[in-house]
Amino acid sequence: MNSISVRALLVRGMLAGLIAGALAFAVAYFLGESQVDAAIALEEAASHDHGAGGGEELVSRTMQATGGLATALLVFGVAAGGIAALVVCYALGRIGSFGPRATAALIAGAALLTVYIVPFLKYPANPPAVGNPDTIGKRTTLFFLMVALSLLLAVAAVIIGTRLAPGLGNWNATIVAATGFVLAIGLAYAFLPSFDEVGKDFPGSLLWKFRLSTLAVQTTFWAGFGLVFGYLADRLLLSANGADTPRVATPVG
Repeated sequence: MNSISVRALLVRGMLAGLIAGALAFAVAYFLGESQVDAAIALEEAASHDHGAGGGEELVSRTMQATGGLATALLVFGVAAGGIAALVVCYALGRIGSFGPRATAALIAGAALLTVYIVPFLKYPANPPAVGNPDTIGKRTTLFFLMVALSLLLAVAAVIIGTRLAPGLGNWNATIVAATGFVLAIGLAYAFLPSFDEVGKDFPGSLLWKFRLSTLAVQTTFWAGFGLVFGYLADRLLLSANGADTPRVATPVG
């Protein structure tokens, strides 16, 4: 694939990420913000009960839930979309005879699994009023460490599966690689520290709804990216190739 195609796919990936970020914002606003408001109300009620002042609010809650949230998700969407587009460019023609749409869907699903679901199962998101402020730095560091481990182990699993495929066959090699990934993640779960900082008075249903809403936001983003970028990439490569079959990347070396 020439540099012009890669550049065009990168631009389309960033556009797809922007669209997916807008979709994720809609889900976060209509599904998640009510849970955040409920958690903040509990936090404020608890602080009043203990005689603590609320302090001056630097950024209004309305701005946080609209402009702040939209900016964060759109910026994330453009950045993540660009990175994912480059991964799709590299993966085309290297992970089987998949076209652009299927490859984009596979990469988006893998990103959702490795970047969010695997770390989420170890360190799930907490709403306001949950968690010890003294441990927030450690919890954040461990979450991103889990993201990095998940990505590295996923890459290792793909490499192992590719190398085993000629001898074991694609199906058996995939099972072996996936099993190794799951076992390695299980070891990481076992050895990394855990945190149980949910107060006994915090409603379990609210915590559950909040965590489901964060999962829904990420699922919406990666599903939206996979669908939009797959469509845009397919149209671009069909047009560039001038044939009915999309052109795929040719491995270098």
